[in-house]
Amino acid sequence: MTEDNGSIRTLSVDIGGSGVKAMVLDITGNPLTERARVDTPQPAKPEVVINAIAVLAAAQGEFHRVSVGFPGVVRCGVTETAVNLDRDWIGFDLQTALSNRLNKPVRVINDADMQGLGAIAGKGVELVITLGTGFGSALFVDGKLVPNMEMGHHPFRKGETYEEQLGRAELEKIGEKRWNRRLEKAIASLQRLFNYDCLYIGGGEAVKVNIQLPLNVKLIPNITGLLGGIALWRDEKKVKS
Repeated sequence: MTEDNGSIRTLSVDIGGSGVKAMVLDITGNPLTERARVDTPQPAKPEVVINAIAVLAAAQGEFHRVSVGFPGVVRCGVTETAVNLDRDWIGFDLQTALSNRLNKPVRVINDADMQGLGAIAGKGVELVITLGTGFGSALFVDGKLVPNMEMGHHPFRKGETYEEQLGRAELEKIGEKRWNRRLEKAIASLQRLFNYDCLYIGGGEAVKVNIQLPLNVKLIPNITGLLGGIALWRDEKKVKS
């Protein structure tokens, strides 16, 4: 049968290095359920992460389709990199595997891209960075995503990448004060590199940001990574079940 377009419910999933989160959104992207979270299973291999998603999905009630944010490069539903999970994800068809498990249509995108889709205004050059286990990034030009940009693994300073300098492990090692000073340097560097109109900073560690931000830099809540899930289906007119 064909569902009425207004009643379509989207299960939005955010896979992170430390946690897997899920919630159900209505057709406009507003939450219908509370955000649920489980720790990312270790080792974070595809089968056990999919099991964790299935457990979260079962507790979220009815849904008709699924959006997934994944921490790595995603091409046509296949995960090509997974620095903070497990090597078994490289070349893994998450979209098909999860669709078969949940018996629902699934779309998969990079997690920072999904967070960006929930945050951007859709005008000019907008850059999104996520501070969590790693360092995610997404770039948009007039609302259009520049795909497969893994800026976190690009050299930043002292021979180390943005992720090595600003990831969670380094934050715990050097403390919030030094970490914030590094973030300040990163913001200045990214402004010179991208000449962005707006920079959005999200992710689980964004709550630790404690510096004076430029006027064109905004902090966004971590839940934005789930709210962006509705954007993966904007071209979809109806869902069959």
